[in-house]
Formats: sequence, structure tokens, C-alpha cells
Amino acid sequence: GLLMALDVPQERGLGHLDQRYLDGLDVCRFPLLPFLQPLPLDWMYLLYTIMFLGALGIMLGCCYRLSCVAFLCPYWYLLLLDKTSWNNHSYLYGLLGFQLALLGADRYGSVDGLFRPRKRNAHVPLWNYALLRAQVFIVYFIAGLKKLDADWVGGFSMGPLARHWLFAPFRLVLSEELTSRLVVHGGGLVLDLSAGFLLFFDATRPLALVFVTYFHCMNSQLFSIGMFSYTMLATNGLFCRPEWPRGLLARCPPWLRGWLPSTEPPQPSPDCHYGGRGGLRLRQHLAAAFTILYVLEQLFLPYSHFITQGYNNWTNGLYGYSWDMMVHSRFHQHVKITYRDGLTGEVGYLKPGAFTQSRRWRDHADMLKQYSACLSRLLPRYNVTKPQIYFDVWVSINERFQQRLVDPRVDLVCAPWSPWTPTPWLLPLLVDLSPWRQQLQELEAQLDGHTDAVFIADFPGLYLENFVSEDLGNTSLRVLRGKVLVELVEQQQNHSLQEGEGMQLPAGQYHKVHTVSPEPSCYMYLYVNTTALQLEQNLTRLRELRERVRNGTEQSPLPPELRPILGDPPPAGVPLDPVVSLFLRREQREQRRERESSLAQRLRRFLRRKFFLFRRRSVPT
Repeated sequence: GLLMALDVPQERGLGHLDQRYLDGLDVCRFPLLPFLQPLPLDWMYLLYTIMFLGALGIMLGCCYRLSCVAFLCPYWYLLLLDKTSWNNHSYLYGLLGFQLALLGADRYGSVDGLFRPRKRNAHVPLWNYALLRAQVFIVYFIAGLKKLDADWVGGFSMGPLARHWLFAPFRLVLSEELTSRLVVHGGGLVLDLSAGFLLFFDATRPLALVFVTYFHCMNSQLFSIGMFSYTMLATNGLFCRPEWPRGLLARCPPWLRGWLPSTEPPQPSPDCHYGGRGGLRLRQHLAAAFTILYVLEQLFLPYSHFITQGYNNWTNGLYGYSWDMMVHSRFHQHVKITYRDGLTGEVGYLKPGAFTQSRRWRDHADMLKQYSACLSRLLPRYNVTKPQIYFDVWVSINERFQQRLVDPRVDLVCAPWSPWTPTPWLLPLLVDLSPWRQQLQELEAQLDGHTDAVFIADFPGLYLENFVSEDLGNTSLRVLRGKVLVELVEQQQNHSLQEGEGMQLPAGQYHKVHTVSPEPSCYMYLYVNTTALQLEQNLTRLRELRERVRNGTEQSPLPPELRPILGDPPPAGVPLDPVVSLFLRREQREQRRERESSLAQRLRRFLRRKFFLFRRRSVPT
């Protein structure tokens, strides 16, 4: 990117940070509760084994209650241990595990039913179905309500998604912009709002199953969201009539039915109430009350952020229990971590993400506070006394300007933070500049294929320090709103720019852009990667030269160092030109891609990606 973070540790042995992290000596973690700490590695492997056996027991209905506890306790421990792994999907799995521990999900086709006749093929209380259906309904419906956000309705949340090949059929009749607004955003909003209702009623369920299945199959290809799409596909069966598995098994051949669960009508269960003379028991009253309270709690939690205000940032709360899935997309342009020695005043810089593999901390004030506290404990081991930690995080949310998330002048080690009050050092999202997004898109559309733009908004009294790489030989700055002062550090020159004015920036030098207007300033960088442009031009010339040689229109003989582009071996003693080497590698990749374009090869690559995704999520970090 254009904005260059000072990411090379320069001060007093800090170049060893990555190795010490890999050795597991110095690690920063982000638990929800401060007292939660990971167990020793061998015990963590044991914990994963117990959780796996618990999930296996739930699936088989073997020692069902014990299996639920064996899965549920380690799962919530691991979930609360690391906030950076939180999302709506992992939270949903924890909720479903909690519900299954209370339900009678071991009555049909279970191992427990083989040894306990009272459970075998027995009725399940209706509140069991109501609880699970209500949970899935809430996931859909609250997600739809959150998509009523102006950014989603305006088509700014998932704009680039319309370019995906899955939407190619829609682009045959609609423009990319209309595909994004009507299909991606409009279709997602309508489906989430209506899916729960359509699944609930018998008359609309077949139609709902078609659209919901198509929706989740698309999501499995669009996003890296693990098993969530397949989990939601599995929940479709909850809305069908309870006897549908028996009807399905009854269609199996007679020789196979002996090995399958019974297709006979279920036997009465003492947990159910059948009306008549007997009244409701206390256990059934408690079950009904729990179901009502649980549903009300799940409806309240996504809107409870006025209580835990310390976790609110530009979006409300931790990304996990709000069901605001895909409503906000972020792009980070620049992250800088500065430390100052509290004794000597010496300043140094850390590589963003030092001591941790996660990047989620960049978007959350509570995690930035935890990260700064961790760095203040670790840096004294590297001869930094009483370190002060400053973060400069630039991020764009839903195609807005790049702007700062937190005040870079505040030492976060000493900065206050509370889960119950707003964070004072969090800078506000400049929502007044949201109407500029349409103009920014129009400006980008006017650029040629070799020019890129970065749009910046900054607060009065702050400045952006930037370095223009030598490769970006043609870089300029243009003011869109407000007034800025451009300081060329090496040349010791200052240039004042107002709205509509611009200037060329020297490559290979630092500069600072100070916002001097009383309101936030907006400006844009326009830059051309001249090195990459020259390389592409050279590759194009080689491709054209090869075509002329092959069709006989090239009159002059080909130099020996260029003969490899025709498939000839390089001459002995003559080193291969780097541009020719890159040209040959590109040709090999294109040929390999063509060879692997068969259906079998695409299927193999798909399964391989899913395997590595599953393995990455299964291995503890």
C-alpha cells in the first residue's frame, strides 16, 4: 500500500521479537476475563480431545448428557479465552451446545436408546423443538434487521462481492452496480428477514428450503466461514414435521431397514404432557418458563450495547452476539505501533502484530488496551524501561475515507478503559462524510488501469506521516475538503493547500500532511507504480515479439538471451534475464491453469481448500 508502516524493529534487539514469539516465550493474548489463561500445551491437547469425544457422543447419542458437558465446558472455555476468535458462528455453536445439553436429543437412533428402552423411539417435548426453531429464527431475523442499516441498504457493505463468478449469471442482465444493490444487498436483506417465517409455515416451506439452500451454498464459496453454512443447512430439518426422518427411512429397501432406526410410531414419554386428566408437572412449568426467558434474552442481547459501552467502537459491541453478519467491511491501509522509553525518551517502532498472530485487535478499543498492557510487560525484557505505547490505526469502513480509529497522541498503557463507559480516546467515525462515497467511486472510475487512489480524512490538529516508495515515481496529493499543510521533511519545505489544490510528492522521501482547518480535512493520493508499469510493458513487448517470430513477421534475428521465450534452452554461459525468467514463469502458470480447468481438477482443488480450512480451524494456536 501507499501508506507505509514503520514495521522494521530498529531499537535495541527488537529484531528478535518474531523468533521469541515462535518459541512461545512471549505471547499476547486477549481473554474476555483477565483471570482466564491457557493451560499447558499437553493439557490443551487433552482438552481438545475431550471436546472431540463430547461432540462424537452427541452425534451418536452415547452417554448423551455426559457428552454434552464434555463438549460444552471446553468449548466455552476456549471461546472466552480468546476474543480474537469470536464471531457470530462460534457463538452460535456454543448456544446450540448449551441447548442440546437441556434437550432430549437422544430419543431416536441413539446408542443410549439401545440400552434404555424408555428412551428408545420416545416422544420429544414440543418445547425442545420450539427452543431450537426460535434460535434459528432469531439468527435469520435479527441479521435481517441489522441489514436495515443505511450502509447495507445503500450497497456499500459488500460492494466488490458482485464481481465474484457466482454472480456472473446476474451480470448477464444487470450491471455490476445493480447486481450489488439488488442481488447481493437487496436479496440478502429480503432473505434474512423472511427466511424464518417462510420456513415456519407448511405452505411456504418448500420455497424457503430452495432459497435458503441456495443462499448457504453460495456463502460457502464466497466466504471462509468454516462449517457455518453447512450447520445452517442442517437446521432446515428442524422446521419440517418431526416424522420426516421416519418417512425417509421407510423408503429404504427392506434388507437395509433392519440396520436403521425404527420407522414405527414413537412411544409416549414421561417428559411430555398429553392433556387429559393429568395436570402439568413442575418440570414442565420450568421448561416453558425457561423457553420464554431464553428467547427474550436472545432478542435483547443484540441490542444491549448501551450497557457494555466500553466494547462499542465504530460498530456496537464485540463481533459475536449481534448477528450483524457481513454488514461492515473494513480495509486497513496503515497501522503503526510506536513505543517510547519512559526513562530515556527514546522512540522506536514495533511491527504490527508483534507477539500475536491475530489482527482483530486493530478494530477494537478493548483489545488495543489489552495489547498495550501486554507490550508494556514484555518490552522491559528488551531494555525498554517503562514503555509508553501509541497506536496509529487507519481504516476504512464500508468504502468511506481512510481515517484514524484511536487518538495517536494517547499512551494506551495509562489510558482509561471500562466495559461500562464509552472509551474517551476512541475517535468518532466521520459519518458526515458518508455522502462522499458516491463521489469517491466516480473518481476511481476515471482512473486508468495503472493509477491507484487512496482517500484520507483526518482530524484537526493531527498529521499523517508518510513515505513514498521509490517504485511510486508519480505520486501526487490533492485536497478535496478543508485545508492542509504538506511538510517535506528532507527538503524542509512547507506547502499550504486548500480545497481543489494539489502538488507532486517526491519519491523516496518522508512527508507530513497536517490538517490545519477547523473541520476535518479530506484529501487523496494518486500514485502510479512506475516499476510495475515498466515491467508490464516489458512483458507485453516480449509477448508481442514472440508472436511476430512465430508468424514470420519479425525480420531481425532474435538475440540469444531472448531465445528461451520460444522454448529454446538458454545459451551456455549466458545468465537468464530476470524479465525473461518472469515471463516464462507466467506462461507456465497460465498453461498449468488451463490443464487444471477440468471439472475433476476443480473439484480436487475445492476439496483441498476445505481440508486445509478444516485443519487450520482444528489445530490449536
